[in-house]
Amino acid sequence: MPHPIARAIVLSEKQRHLLEAIIRTHTNPYRLVQRAQVILYAASSLTNTEISLLVRLTRNRVRLWRNRFNDAVEELNQAESEDRNDQGLRRKILLVLMDEQRRGSPGKFSIEEIVQIVALACELPATSGLPVTHWTPTELARESVKRGIVTQISPRSVGRFLKSSNVETTSNSLLAECQSSKS
Repeated sequence: MPHPIARAIVLSEKQRHLLEAIIRTHTNPYRLVQRAQVILYAASSLTNTEISLLVRLTRNRVRLWRNRFNDAVEELNQAESEDRNDQGLRRKILLVLMDEQRRGSPGKFSIEEIVQIVALACELPATSGLPVTHWTPTELARESVKRGIVTQISPRSVGRFLKSSNVETTSNSLLAECQSSKS
């Protein structure tokens, strides 16, 4: 049974140059570099099977990226004709090569609510009338509901917010750091 013929990709010189620049930039994520390689190989008339062996992806993945790029060719050509400094075209190429938004439930807490909970953690518990010297995630969850910041929240969620709030520091938690700065 014959295999279907892959859709041909025709690149302009600017598009080829920008894809090669994506491959050469060492700070780009590997998956982005791999997808740029797929497009360049496809433009050089390689089959999906040959490309899949070269970049170590399945044929279906190669086909997906080839088709996605082909679907965006008109938009890319328009961006190329409108943009003088190639930034718009580069941005469009990167958007084509990026993962699409995945499905899933939206977050339960807004950024404002999270910021208010972190700010609450920086207060002394005594200001809330609690007879403790340090906040625990359970007490913070109770106080957040009591103050009307959120309608309900688990201590585990509070703990995750506090842990992720201070990403550039050492292993000390935000809670301990806030409490020591107040003393």
